[in-house]
Amino acid sequence: MANEEDDPIIQEIDVFLARSLLEKLYLFQYPIRPASMTYDDVTHLSAKIKPKQQKVELEMAIDTLNPNYCRSKGEQIALNVDGTCTDETSTYSSKLMDKQTFCSSQAASNVSRYAAAVYKKGELHLTPLHGILQLRPSFTYLDKADAKHREREAANEGGDSSQDEAEDDVKQITVRFSRPETEQARQRRVQSYEFLQKRQAEEHWVHLHYYGLKDSRSEHERQYLFSQGHGLAENTELIKSPSEYLMMLMPPSIEEDNDKPVAPSNVLSMAQLRTLPLADQIKILMKNVKVMPFANLMSLMGSGTDSTAVLRCIQQVAMLVQGNWVVKSDVLYPKDTSSPHSGVPAEVLCRGRDFVMWKFTQDRWVVRKEVAAVTKLCPEDVKDFLEHMSVARINKGWEFMLPYDEDFVKKHPDIVQRQHMLWMGIQAKLEKVYNLLKEHLTPKRQEAQSAHPLLVSGEQRVNMAKAKVKQNYGQLEKDFQKQKAELKSNETSAKMDVSNIRIKEEPVSDEEAMDTSAYEGMNNGITNGLHAEEDSTDSLNGHLPGGCIDRVAQELKAFVSSTFKKQFVLTLSELKRLFNLHLASLPPGHTLFSGISDKMLQDMVLDTGCKQILVPFPPQTAASPDELKVYALWEAGDTYDQHRQVLLEIFSKNYRVRRNVIQNQLSQECGEDLNKQEVDRVLKDCCVSYGGMWYLKGTVQS
Repeated sequence: MANEEDDPIIQEIDVFLARSLLEKLYLFQYPIRPASMTYDDVTHLSAKIKPKQQKVELEMAIDTLNPNYCRSKGEQIALNVDGTCTDETSTYSSKLMDKQTFCSSQAASNVSRYAAAVYKKGELHLTPLHGILQLRPSFTYLDKADAKHREREAANEGGDSSQDEAEDDVKQITVRFSRPETEQARQRRVQSYEFLQKRQAEEHWVHLHYYGLKDSRSEHERQYLFSQGHGLAENTELIKSPSEYLMMLMPPSIEEDNDKPVAPSNVLSMAQLRTLPLADQIKILMKNVKVMPFANLMSLMGSGTDSTAVLRCIQQVAMLVQGNWVVKSDVLYPKDTSSPHSGVPAEVLCRGRDFVMWKFTQDRWVVRKEVAAVTKLCPEDVKDFLEHMSVARINKGWEFMLPYDEDFVKKHPDIVQRQHMLWMGIQAKLEKVYNLLKEHLTPKRQEAQSAHPLLVSGEQRVNMAKAKVKQNYGQLEKDFQKQKAELKSNETSAKMDVSNIRIKEEPVSDEEAMDTSAYEGMNNGITNGLHAEEDSTDSLNGHLPGGCIDRVAQELKAFVSSTFKKQFVLTLSELKRLFNLHLASLPPGHTLFSGISDKMLQDMVLDTGCKQILVPFPPQTAASPDELKVYALWEAGDTYDQHRQVLLEIFSKNYRVRRNVIQNQLSQECGEDLNKQEVDRVLKDCCVSYGGMWYLKGTVQS
């Protein structure tokens, strides 16, 4: 007791376990640099990784203007590596060692006891590390210099040897055949250093895009270091009653184990299942059932289970399809696994199954031949996908096995909206991978109409629509009478201000509204059991009451201005992605949820002082129409406006440009010799480097 009094508790800190970046978070240990320079100040020219080996290679620019930099040494190294001629294969195109390569090695084989911690507002959030990599300078350029030196020596000796070859007589040679390799010899060969080096060299590099500390993508990813559940979903295992905690410390003795029947290793009873954390319970259930309504899932949970915690957990292992939850593909096909039928890797299987799930978000029916033709997978794999979530009907195709869950869609519109945005991202990826045609993207309405009704009959649906119209008409009539009475009571206003009455009009543009409505469901265009065109909610088509239009425009303009001041150059596709992330962070009922069309977004971009850059993409590009539209902030109000404008003019005539061309053009147009730091600043604002060439942001086609 005396020791406890001498050492009192000063503060108690809540600890949360964040799982969003589980098996994805790496710690990079860089070499020691001067205190005046941080790695965020260094320009990352390129980055690439070998995922299986967990090997990373980074290429960083060297500040050649630093007083500590020896220019003569840099020129000598560049001369030794590249020689006197400069071409596309040269390591240092500026004839100066202006960059350095760092290669990684694993610092520890077992990192299970290491975690990254973030302290914020009295809470400590921990994320387990998947790997710790030490980055060290790579001197492969010295090997390249030695190789060129040997080539020059061999070329010099080639003249003398060619004369000797003419004088050599024909000599007899002996042909020998190698013996068959024994098992022991094969094992020694497989374990040899040369064999391991060869296997490591066979793995292809995967090029990465580097995002700086202040980039919006980095800020978005940093949020995953915080626990999303705050003790609800991810940390339920830490919330125990005193009796449960005592039971964990001193479990009861297990007797008569031999008398009890032993269940298979892959089978868990409900009693055993409920001893697991909530997230693991839901994952095991969804992995076995594959498709389940939310009401059924709650009935399988223990009494007193919070539905909010279940909703948070189910979104990590399942996707919403027609109001029901379908297990994610990467849960069924983990990484480094393959198909038992065809041997296709798990990545390809997940992509094909995601296509089937996405088709069911568009329609009740899916044709097996169409799936096989698009995914190019074997019939057995396609059949497995369909059997997971649908039932075969003779002469009709495969029908989704569960009816549309209208109750869940009505009760949880925020979840439906979030899932709809996720499906938009998946659809964009599928369009790129499979080159989907318009017929694949458009639901087959005629077939859907001829199929069996999903929820109600046609007559009931018409009656429901009529009742809803009458209800809305009555509400509008009350509002009109109230406004009319207020205007009559005002002595200074004898007539009604016609400008305050807005008549609902159909949009003039053919472009559809962006999918930002919280009530746009799946199930072939059905919204809360009714077709969207029968619904009287104006916000679904972007029509707003008169008092909201100015507020929506102000909110949209503020978002566009702040985004372009950070990014400077954006494609329409990337802008829409950032806008959807912005919507996801807004509270329910915000004015921006009323519906923003592509045309409204593009007009606002042009109104905020941005210009469209007509980049000459190559003819064989696979970019989508939204990726071909590139916008840039023309005037930011700083000293680099003129430099950026010259740079944008260059890219309006060229798809990709070398750095020396950009630097020469900037010097000519601006009438001054720019130093390397100024050029780096302009390039960092507008461009990315890939394969030794510079591209505008978002236009790289890997």
